[in-house]
Amino acid sequence: MSKNAGHEAIIPGGLLKIFGLGVLIIGDSGIGKSESALELVSRGYRFVSDDVVYVKKTASGRLVAKAPSLSRFFMEIRGLGIINIREIFGPPSICRQSRIDLVIKLKKWHRKKEYDRLGLRFPEDYEVLGERIPQLNIPVAPGRNIATLIEVACKVHILRKKGYHASEEIVERLDRALASRNKRAKRGGL
Repeated sequence: MSKNAGHEAIIPGGLLKIFGLGVLIIGDSGIGKSESALELVSRGYRFVSDDVVYVKKTASGRLVAKAPSLSRFFMEIRGLGIINIREIFGPPSICRQSRIDLVIKLKKWHRKKEYDRLGLRFPEDYEVLGERIPQLNIPVAPGRNIATLIEVACKVHILRKKGYHASEEIVERLDRALASRNKRAKRGGL
């Protein structure tokens, strides 16, 4: 979903630095991207861009993203209008540019749709300028704290990069418990 011209692209979404990761937040208009980003900035994470992210591929193949100069530091919040993140939260709340390490796609929750509840499926990838970036989908519904879910998604991504998968650990524990129970049942049946 990006407009691109070879080594540059414009992506509709917001970009933050969370736990050292460049996190691109995408999703339909009105889904809560800016409100979630504002909550995350208020928690101390760094703001790069809102609404539009300009991405450039460097000679070494790295993707570097930033806000267009016209909208740098600004965010639109429905009901409040345009706000200046640097003026509200101070210069430490701003990051001029970042690579993109993770894409969070906010999607409207559908009651009848089945969602991955165990995390056994790996995230799909988001492609920008020929580079693939891990993407996690977060269903948005009333009462869900999207900012917290984005924070946790970042931690999950960091742990996965280190080789730890909570879903695999719980499956291994379940397998061991079932194997142990089956052994006890066989001994009792002899």
